[in-house]
Amino acid sequence: MAKAEAVKESSPSSATQQHSTDVLHQRRKMPQCPMKMAIGGFAAISVLGYFVLYSNKKPEASSMDVAKVASGMSKPENTHPRN
Repeated sequence: MAKAEAVKESSPSSATQQHSTDVLHQRRKMPQCPMKMAIGGFAAISVLGYFVLYSNKKPEASSMDVAKVASGMSKPENTHPRN
């Protein structure tokens, strides 16, 4: 009888075990400031966009031309082939 009680007390489904009161293990505070996370996300997307444009560039375009197109500062003479 004592052995059965010991097994019952050590089982994980016992009523004495403490459970987390958090919903789905969510934290009250975020690990980073939301503004820092937004700036980091924008930087990551910008870098990814630059590399996508750079990988698809024409052979005669320089990396500076790609940077101008990625930032929206390009002019028609930057996007036309050079002779």
